[in-house]
Amino acid sequence: MRTIDLAVTGRRALNAELHALPEGTNETQWRVENPEGAHALAVGVDAPITIEIVGHAGYYCAGMNKQATVIVSGNAGVGVAENMMSGKVHVKGDVSQSAGATAHGGLLVIDGDASARCGISIKGVSIVVKGSIGPMSAFMAQSGTMLVLGDAGDALGDSIYEARLYVRGQVKSLGADCVEKELRPEHLQEIADLLAEAGLDGSVNPADFKRYGSGRSLYNFHVDNAASY
Repeated sequence: MRTIDLAVTGRRALNAELHALPEGTNETQWRVENPEGAHALAVGVDAPITIEIVGHAGYYCAGMNKQATVIVSGNAGVGVAENMMSGKVHVKGDVSQSAGATAHGGLLVIDGDASARCGISIKGVSIVVKGSIGPMSAFMAQSGTMLVLGDAGDALGDSIYEARLYVRGQVKSLGADCVEKELRPEHLQEIADLLAEAGLDGSVNPADFKRYGSGRSLYNFHVDNAASY
């Protein structure tokens, strides 16, 4: 295992080493100590490696991740896993705003709560939040899935396109054109698969969730809906 102490080695040097890894590298296990809330840790990684950040991370941790597994053994700031393409990001604490924003693929798991705008404009990622999410989450979510075991704040799924939202707890309010939908067998299977990927296989009943998605009334402009845009 390669261990990097950020109290000695700076963030730029860490990211430079990660970006320089050759294809087929055998340096597949990385441990980052003393992060002290530093921003932009392990961004733009494009290698099938595992990076454990031992402590709290700042803004945009694991942004643009591709292939890598990034584990944060603490909390993470704004924009964790933003624009992630593939791989897995697992935060064992809470996260700030805009977690997983614009992410195209991969899996983001948050063991704690997520603040406002979790999953905004997602484009294919799967997000599992074991706690609750804040207001305006999944705003303009285009595709992908968000599974929330706790509650959701105001305006969930505002202006949503074709992303699928599953919430087990209470939803304070739904955003424009977001509606509750039927939970069919294929959705129950999708929930079960996501729970298993997040390490919750068998401990949570998929039938406890409600499904939300687009009402498809805002796909094309109509003057009667002008106040909803």
